[in-house]
Amino acid sequence: MTSVIDLNADLGEDDSPAGIAGDIAIMDIVSSCNIACGGHAGSPEIMRTMLAAAKARAIAPGAHPSYPDRIGFGRESIDISLPDLEISLTEQLQDIATIAAEVGVTLTHIKPHGALYNDAQDDSELATLLVDIAARTNLALVGLPGSLVEKKAKQQGIAYIAEAFIDRRYSGKGRLVPRSEVGAVIADEDQRIQQGLSLARGTALTTQDGTPLTIRAQSLCLHSDSNGALETAKKMRLALEHAGIVIGPVG
Repeated sequence: MTSVIDLNADLGEDDSPAGIAGDIAIMDIVSSCNIACGGHAGSPEIMRTMLAAAKARAIAPGAHPSYPDRIGFGRESIDISLPDLEISLTEQLQDIATIAAEVGVTLTHIKPHGALYNDAQDDSELATLLVDIAARTNLALVGLPGSLVEKKAKQQGIAYIAEAFIDRRYSGKGRLVPRSEVGAVIADEDQRIQQGLSLARGTALTTQDGTPLTIRAQSLCLHSDSNGALETAKKMRLALEHAGIVIGPVG
């Protein structure tokens, strides 16, 4: 059984008062967070608010860059050259790093968002780009276990955080089922909690195609924009603690 596991959430993606309040409430539950830095969502003001809240709660803040696609929320692959993508990701990371320095907090990791996250897991050029950026910024990289990103990160000695999702279905190959497919997002709260416990314990879960799959994860993602996200986050943490699993950031 995993004795310590990180709980993370993607934050700073909703600039409404309710969205900001919800994100800050989730920070009281998780041990790390990934803050949108302008590619798919976010603004300097929201980044500053999220970073200050993370500092106040002593949770590990990370950057959540994406394809430059605010209209599509970064959830679709876009036609962009590798050099232009590198420029965009570098700018996103520079923006949040500048604000983090102003707030007086240190970024700990990079977690790509949405389609970029999924595309890079098995794409050599994208995986190499993300690993190179992580190396330049001296930040850990978050991604799926058993992915090409993980392989390249370890080859270059880059810290890698293997992540799993409590509210997403997996394929038999250990990849996330696309959101466009029915059942890709787990709506039932009890099923989310059971999947989270299986992931934390390293026991098999049932994939979309019915085959058992064991995923070794260091961090579990709690999506802040899912229906009932805050309540699920509270129950997930309680269930993990009841199972004797300590919540804490990686490293």
